[in-house]
Amino acid sequence: MIGNKILRGFSIFLTITVLAMQVEAQKVIGLYSGKPPGSENWDWTEAVQDSNVFQAPQVYNVVQPTLTVYEPETGKANGTAIVIAPGGGFYTLSVNREGADPARWLQSKGVTVFVLKYRLVHSKTKNPVMDMIAGLQNKKTDSLVAAVVPLAVADGMKAISWVRQHAQEYKIKKDGIGMMGFSAGGTVTMGVVSQAPDSLLPAFIAPIYAYVPDEFLSHVPSGRIPAFIAAASDDQLGLASHSIRIYQKWTAARQPAELHLYEKGGHGFGMKKQNLPVDQWMERFGEWMKFNGFLPQ
Repeated sequence: MIGNKILRGFSIFLTITVLAMQVEAQKVIGLYSGKPPGSENWDWTEAVQDSNVFQAPQVYNVVQPTLTVYEPETGKANGTAIVIAPGGGFYTLSVNREGADPARWLQSKGVTVFVLKYRLVHSKTKNPVMDMIAGLQNKKTDSLVAAVVPLAVADGMKAISWVRQHAQEYKIKKDGIGMMGFSAGGTVTMGVVSQAPDSLLPAFIAPIYAYVPDEFLSHVPSGRIPAFIAAASDDQLGLASHSIRIYQKWTAARQPAELHLYEKGGHGFGMKKQNLPVDQWMERFGEWMKFNGFLPQ
């Protein structure tokens, strides 16, 4: 009798463990069948830095762009999809705080999420965060980043294209595919909006503490693209003004826009809990999605 109870208990434990593993295991999709155009000679290897000043895992040296899929539970998909582009100054990607964490939140709301790993500046050491900081100090970063931004934007457009082509497979509405980008990922998002043909424009955008060069705000699409914009006034990189500029450009073009500029939060708050009002920005985003019809009321 006791042996049977132990066996039943062990069986239940194994079932729960397997289900948990299935939930955590995410499908990863390569965006290009061969080497991506523009980086055919890149021969380094993608890696992860677990310990750094950001206190969050950072992926670096991305050569082959991918999408990691977060599907809602069976029967709960509501037809909306979001491509998320994490940030990291084009040297790294904050794949948890600005990727997996917001993806899981949205997944729980019935949104199908695709976290994009786009091409980055080549870091020749195993400390890409310090490489980026050193580059900022000696002004070497500007030219390196300038060379990789067009490639990253191309990866963003490729991501939107892939999701649109596979919309039926994932029960996604073709007019319900949006894009969210954090920091450098916000640059990628705004680059896609400013450069993509109409067929590849996202249905809505969410640039979060984005860096936006002037050329990415020189053109606002004529078709309706609602924007949810968030940043903190005490952004250490001084990027709050970039969010204000996006808002001004969007409203001047009579595009729907909502701006949340928090007093405190710093740069890179993502899904980090700081016991500040900025911690609730995802809830505000969810409300905004409902208001615009991208989440059910």
